[in-house]
Amino acid sequence: MATAPMQYVRLDQDESDGGNVSRTAARCSKSLYISHFISTWNSRGFEFGAVLFLSTIYPGTLLPMSIYALCRALAAIVFSPTVGKYIDHGNRLDVIRASILGQRLAVAASCATFLVLFLLKESLPNAVAYTLFVGLILLACIEKLCITMNTIAVERDWVVVIAAENESLLQEMNSQMRRIDLFCKLVSPLAVAILDSISSEAAIITTLALNSTTAVAEYFLIAWVYRKTPTLAKSAALCSTDAMTDEHVGPLRALTSMLNQARAYTSSPAFLPSLSLSMLFVTVLSFSGQMITYLFAIEYLRLTSIHIGILRTTATVLELSSTFVAPVLINHIGAVRAGIWSLSWQCLCLTPAIATFWIESASPTLSTYLFITCVILSRVGLWSFDLTAQLLIQNSVDASQRGSFSATESSLQNFFELCTFAMTIIWSKPEQFKYPAAISLLALYAAAACYARFVRVERGHLLHLPSCCGPVYGYKPLRPNEDGEELQMIDP
Repeated sequence: MATAPMQYVRLDQDESDGGNVSRTAARCSKSLYISHFISTWNSRGFEFGAVLFLSTIYPGTLLPMSIYALCRALAAIVFSPTVGKYIDHGNRLDVIRASILGQRLAVAASCATFLVLFLLKESLPNAVAYTLFVGLILLACIEKLCITMNTIAVERDWVVVIAAENESLLQEMNSQMRRIDLFCKLVSPLAVAILDSISSEAAIITTLALNSTTAVAEYFLIAWVYRKTPTLAKSAALCSTDAMTDEHVGPLRALTSMLNQARAYTSSPAFLPSLSLSMLFVTVLSFSGQMITYLFAIEYLRLTSIHIGILRTTATVLELSSTFVAPVLINHIGAVRAGIWSLSWQCLCLTPAIATFWIESASPTLSTYLFITCVILSRVGLWSFDLTAQLLIQNSVDASQRGSFSATESSLQNFFELCTFAMTIIWSKPEQFKYPAAISLLALYAAAACYARFVRVERGHLLHLPSCCGPVYGYKPLRPNEDGEELQMIDP
């Protein structure tokens, strides 16, 4: 698919915004960071806690956790396009507030159900226990849709509007939002793991209390940002006018609308980076439910919740470093090349990790630790690519399509995530973990090939060849001029 080369221009803040606008954007961004921190802390803690709670309630099997996660992902696939349309057409403040309330109520009800199962599972009739598990699945679907709505609205829409076409500020806000996400991913699950190692009951109650008490602060912080950024209200009003024309539609019109969303997604210049990022969701090679459950099941390692929390923390520290590595790469070699470098690093790390499953070793313990180490190192490449792809998407998608594009992308990501959980249902025994692990590596290779196609279209080549091998086509960076201004990448 041929697409026109993208242009990335970094503007000086004083030229792109007035002083008052810049100061207001800075204040709003800080409040947005705090609100995002509260939301992400609770989301990450519950996401990790749910895995621990299910592992405790249903020990020795991947099946309940896989069904739980599969249904959660399926709900996101089916309903994310509707969420995206609501984001594009709804009042921005109402969208965020609905996501906050929906997510917190779902988590509170889930924690109450976990507590009942944890305390009374052995004495409950099977029909009641199954009903409660089904209830957990339904609540997980609601929580997933609400956190998806919040994430898309904030990271793909609010951030772009607040940055007001200031490319430098947009990069900084993207990096800071990702640091918040990764910091919460580091500390919040570790806190839950420590509590769970002491008492699963205490961990469930604490998760419930934090989600309930912090909702008020997040609710009013996001309203302050909305009031201080008039463009948020202005854009929302324009979108609401469009929404009125689609208020009464039949099933056929709704299906047509979904197909149009999919067509707009695939025809976007950001399609290939988005597709590559989505394909990385076909993985069990992360410290999420499947791999955690697999590590718990390895008898000779005898890992506890504390050990898993420490390993996950180590991985997240390296992921956090990617928020500093990626901006440096983007500034020096451009966003397009930074993406292919990040994916290449991932491939180099995960190839030997998977090899440990298929090559016999005299020391299984050493092979397992090598596998864990390679997975941890690969996280730098993953999150560097995530930041790069996000910047490419933000610079390419029209404001009126941000919600729809991101929601379609989210549906695709959740479809691939669903495939991942389907794999661990098919190969549910810990000793069969090597099969979904190998498929995860193949998905990474496919993502790299897809993004390589994008690089080839954008730059005309994949690698800079020596001058003796012939002319080099594509982009070349210009050095700062004598006034110190940073110039854009141009086609020679």
